[in-house]
Amino acid sequence: MTEQSRSRFRTEARAEHPDPVLLCVLAAAEHTLGVPLTGEDAEEPPTLEALVAACQAALDRHAAAVRLAVAERAPANPEETAALLAAVLGGRERFHGRPADYRRLESSLLPDVLRRRRGLPIMLSLVWEAVAARAGLTVHGVALPGHFIVAVGGPTGGNEYVLADPYHGGRLLDLDDAAQLVTATGHHFSPELLTPAQPLEIVLRVLGNIRSWAADRPEQARTQLWATELSLLLPRHPAQLRLERAELLVRTGDFLRGAAEMEAYAEILDAFDREAAARVRHDARAARHRLN
Repeated sequence: MTEQSRSRFRTEARAEHPDPVLLCVLAAAEHTLGVPLTGEDAEEPPTLEALVAACQAALDRHAAAVRLAVAERAPANPEETAALLAAVLGGRERFHGRPADYRRLESSLLPDVLRRRRGLPIMLSLVWEAVAARAGLTVHGVALPGHFIVAVGGPTGGNEYVLADPYHGGRLLDLDDAAQLVTATGHHFSPELLTPAQPLEIVLRVLGNIRSWAADRPEQARTQLWATELSLLLPRHPAQLRLERAELLVRTGDFLRGAAEMEAYAEILDAFDREAAARVRHDARAARHRLN
């Protein structure tokens, strides 16, 4: 199943118009389909296609509810549209987040977010964006440092829009609210931060959240490894991830492959940081020695 989901993940990431929903489902498949089934579920193990179909169906159901609300209320501006989405998704459907969700891996896995109606800000924002698109509404994810939100309407080209926070059930935000979210993380706020997040930017950030969650839990090294390996399948990613993967291979017992990838990364470092390259080569030798 890993080979199938990764092959499809790589292909979708290189599509002309990558679908962040599909990519997040494919990313989650490695964990979701790897969990042993018990009870009634064990009679019919899920497949990758079934997982994708289930997530798409859930989003379609929520979109149908939004379309019905639009037909009844006929929102006249982005603020009314945002209030409608908050009433349906944040209210009736109870999509929201809590501090405890940051301690759960499921909060970054789209199938679990759709099932639990709980998740991290970026996942709930992705749900809003996907549901709105299916309902014919314009919603963009906004990748503020430390807290993902959405813009309802068009945040570019002078179009009218409002900001909303799906993590808090769709609470409307003004620019001062957005600025406070940014400055609370130690960053400087500027209007450029409200630019719509691109699909692959969203996926890389989701995988980064999984990597960070696992990095704080040494027993979850294999989870960090698959999130890192999926990040490396994206067309654009930080080069540092190659070293992270090599180190994780060593931590999970694959000393030879980890050492080989460290040495390959050291060759790249030679061009601009020989001291760092030497340290990486030293770690590669240490990894090989662990075979003795």
